[in-house]
Order: sequence, then structure tokens, then C-alpha cells
Amino acid sequence: MKLVRGAWKLLVGIKDALVLVAMLLFFALLFAALNSRPSAPSIKDGALVLALNGPIVEQPQEVDPLALVSGQQIGQQYRLRDVVRAIDAAKDDARVKAIVLDLDRFGGGYPATLAEVADALLRARQAGKPVLAFATAYTDGGYRLAAAASEIWTAPLGGIALSGPGGSRLYYKGLIDKLGVDVHVFRVGKFKSAVEPYTRTDESAESRAASEALYGSLLDQWKDGVARARPKAQIARWLEQPAELARSAQGDISKVALATGMVDKIGDRLAFGRRVAELAGTESGKPAGWFNQIKYAAYVSANPAPNGGEIGVVTVAGEIVDGKAGPGTAGGETISKYILDGLAQNKLKALVVRVDSPGGSVMASEQIRAAVLQAKRQGLPIVVSMGGLAASGGYWVSTPADVIFAEPQTITGSIGIFGLVPTFEQTLAKIGITTDGVKLTPLAGQPDLLGGLNEQTDMVLQSTIEHGYREFVRLVSQSRKLPVARVDEIAQGRVWDGGTARQIGLVDRFGSLNDAIKEAARRAKLDPDTAKPNYLEKKPTWASQIVQQIGSREEDSGAAPADAFARIGWVQRQAIAQAAGDLRRLAAGGGVQARCLECGGLGPQQATASDARLMDLLLARLGL
Repeated sequence: MKLVRGAWKLLVGIKDALVLVAMLLFFALLFAALNSRPSAPSIKDGALVLALNGPIVEQPQEVDPLALVSGQQIGQQYRLRDVVRAIDAAKDDARVKAIVLDLDRFGGGYPATLAEVADALLRARQAGKPVLAFATAYTDGGYRLAAAASEIWTAPLGGIALSGPGGSRLYYKGLIDKLGVDVHVFRVGKFKSAVEPYTRTDESAESRAASEALYGSLLDQWKDGVARARPKAQIARWLEQPAELARSAQGDISKVALATGMVDKIGDRLAFGRRVAELAGTESGKPAGWFNQIKYAAYVSANPAPNGGEIGVVTVAGEIVDGKAGPGTAGGETISKYILDGLAQNKLKALVVRVDSPGGSVMASEQIRAAVLQAKRQGLPIVVSMGGLAASGGYWVSTPADVIFAEPQTITGSIGIFGLVPTFEQTLAKIGITTDGVKLTPLAGQPDLLGGLNEQTDMVLQSTIEHGYREFVRLVSQSRKLPVARVDEIAQGRVWDGGTARQIGLVDRFGSLNDAIKEAARRAKLDPDTAKPNYLEKKPTWASQIVQQIGSREEDSGAAPADAFARIGWVQRQAIAQAAGDLRRLAAGGGVQARCLECGGLGPQQATASDARLMDLLLARLGL
């Protein structure tokens, strides 16, 4: 029998090995098939189609190769610099007869991100290139882009759904009290509202005042941008009197959108396709509404970004975390290694730090700052380029800069830090469990998550936070050449828009990443018109490329639905997932935090894959 069992185990092992080899061969062949096209695809005449089925971000997240096996939806993300480069290339490309914006499933972006793409579309439009936009229902982000189009189309059952910035936040204090959890909060800054959901049941007056100022400024800039691109659009009525407009048209939103100059044409996708075909051409035998198309991915591939030059560009995108992390998350160890390896292996003459982050771990932020300082010690000019968001830890890593570029709509500041430690002594007491033990020193067994924190531990932790805040203020004071008292006044955890940040000295100039690269070249005594960037980053793995390419071929791959009512539910689902993720990140500790949680609701609407999985797990446990 032992011989039989041994033989059976051997056969099972051989079977498993063969299955593994077959899977590896399958994925290798699949990858080869997906990448069998030439490195520079041939582009034929047609319309460049920007079907933005997801958000525009600074750095797309790397797709988990296990996503296909688990059945997880693979949300699309579009790199900002790729989108802008494609539009600018199409502007002067005779093969591109028109630019088509398909915004039905658009996932949004930070205000500064949308403004940069809209400006690129306006450049193309002003150069005489037709730009046509289509969506069933335009939201704030989608309409910010569509306003730059020469023709805006909406479906007969579609229209406009503008809401402006702002909305509800979740507050957990009531739940925490019911569970008996004692949340110990350590913070500095009266505007550092990231911890308020754990200490209050509503928003504080200071946080409300800061939010109203920030949201008001961003809304004014949104309205100005739309008005410049589309002066006849009656945007004020849509923002201030939406119910009155709906009633006046008996609920026919597309009709009133046309009457108020918000759209130019009402028509379904077939009618829109026929219109594009008039500009881009079509072929006989093709279905109605078909037109000659240039795929976005192929066009980006055919117009690669300049790289390999002497201006190092490192991207700090997403949450700043300790250790290593993939694209879309700024691991302190990962980013610092990119910089240090770039200094050692490349003949860099300047360094541009592109920041698009709400912050995160103070230790990881300091690790990145130290690497940037090393570049400065080696004599390299340091230029920071802020994208849509550069707040808290995102500002911490910006402090070594010789000059800071931002956009008027950039969200920045939030100079403040905090720490949060939950303890469960009251929760355990509810079920009759208590703690006791020998403690020979004041800090023995502390922080005690089961028995609670003592007074001296509270004092030590609060002192640590206060020291970190003073260090943050000192760094900003030295970098911006401002008195410490003045920095403390404009810090306190308050969040600012880029325009205000420039006025108070947190930002030097307005400009894009390209502007920052040119400035770095000038400071390095290079020709700004010929100097090329050298992007210090890791290329996506072949496995993630396979998953991404397969996912991009799936029509509903995690994108927002086109139907207005379905989209409302989808947006709320993303918001809940993001809130669940914030709760997990804070409850997990993560050390001292320099993070702007309140900034998240102003950016892309697509939650991260890990946040979405956490929400699904919570809903499943609740039986929903």
C-alpha cells in the first residue's frame, strides 16, 4: 500500500507540475500575441478616440496578475502625461481628422488634472482640429473636459448632472462609543480634520470654514475654466437651479441642456458616429455609426515620451507608505531607491520631483526627502512639480526644492501630523474580560491595546507628535524662507488651493510638469528646448501588462456606468470603499501620519482595488 500511495503522490505531483507548465506557456503565448504588433504601430487616417473608461491619474496602479483568476474587475486608469501628449501630438498630425471624447464612463480626476487636459484640448481646437464629445450624462469632471470640445453631444435620455465639490463624510464616533473602543488621538493643528471622524459626530467649525474656503475657490476656478471654453453655457443656472430647469422641461434634461447652451447636439451613438464619420471617414460594409478610428493605446505607443535624458524625474504618487510599493503608491524605500540609483547610474544634471499625493507615513516621507537632499548635496538643482494633490506628506517631500511649480487648482498644504491608537479595554469589559499584570516602569507593556494607555504614554506620544509638527514647520520655514511663526499660522493642517498657496508663499510658480523640466534644464545650464527627461521608475511587469490588456478589452472592466441613476449608485459605492480603506489604514496604525484624508473626495472617483475588496468583504459580512 505504501508503494501505491507513493506512486499516486508522484503521479499527482507530475500532474500539478504539468498544469503549472501549461499555464506558464499559455500566459507566455498570450503575452506574445498581445504584444506581437510592432513597437511603433502604423497609424492610419481617422479620429483619435479617447474613450476614458476610468480616471485620469498621475501614475496608474499596477494590476494584480491574480485579478483574472479571482474574477476581480480591472478598472482602467489613464496616465495624465500620456493623455496630454497624445492630444498635443494629434493637434499637428494630419492623419488625425478629429479628436473624439467618449465620456460615458469617465472616472474623473483632480481639478488641476482636468484643467491640464482641458487646456490641451483647447490647444487642439484652436489649431483647427475638430474635438467632439459624447456622454449620456455629463458630471462635473466630464463636463470640464467636454467644455473644451467644438461639439458637445448628449443622448436623448441623457443630459447634465452637475453637483460641485463637497458632500458628506462618515463619522465613526457613535459606533466607536457603542463598541466601547477608546480612540487615543494625538495631533497638532486645529485644521487637521483627518482624525475628526474618530473624535466627533460632525464637522468642527474650523474644518468647516477651511473646507468652505477650499471648495469655494475650486468651484470658482471650475466655473471660470468652463466659461472661458464655452462662454454661452448657462452654468450658473445648472449649479444653482437644477430642479427649476428640470421642471421647466418636464424632466427632459437633454432638451434643457441644449436650450441653455450646455450641449450642441442631441443624438444617440449612431447619430454621433455618423457625424464623426463625416470628418474621419468610414468604410463600406461597416455597421451604421462606424467611423475610422485611431485607438488611444496605439497612438500613445506610436508617440512615446522622450526619455533617457539628463533631467531625472521621479514620481511620488498615491499614499506614502513605509517600505516598498508598486506604481500608484509611494513606498518610501522604493522611491528613495529610484533616486539614489538614478544618481549612481545616470549622469543626471537636475532632479524634478513630481508630487501627486495626499501624504501618509512621516517616516516614509522623510526617507524620500533624504534621498532628494542627497541629489541636492551632489549639486543637482531640485525642482518640484505639484500635480492635482500635494498635501501633508506630499508637501514634506517637496521641502528640499529650489523652486515649486503647481497649478491654480492644485490641492496642497495640510502641514500637520497626527497619530491614532485604538484601545479595547472598555470593549473587553462589556464581555467580562479585564487585564492586569506587573509593570515595573511607567512604559512597561505600553502602548497596551487591551488594557489602555496610561497618562505617561499619552504624554510621550503627544510630545512625539508635537516634535514632528515643529520639525515639519522648521523644514517649511527653511525651504520657503518664511519665519517659523508665519509658517505655523498658515500650517495647522489647513488645506489650500494652488492659487492661494502661491499668494502665501507655499508655491513659487504656476506651470505643468513640462514647465518644471524646462526650468530644471535652465538651472542645470542645459538647453530647455532640447533637454530630455529621464523617468526614474519601474516598468510594469509582463504579467500585469497581460492582465491590463485583457481587462482593457472588457467593456465594463470596473468603469463607471453610463446611466445617470446607475452612476449615482456607483459613485456612492466608490466613496464607501474609499472610506472603508481610510478606516483600515488609520485603524492599522502605520505610525505617525502626515496625511490629508479630507482631500480624497476632490479627486478620482475610482476606489483602489484593495479598498473595493475590503468593502465587498464588509458588505458580505453584513449580509448585503
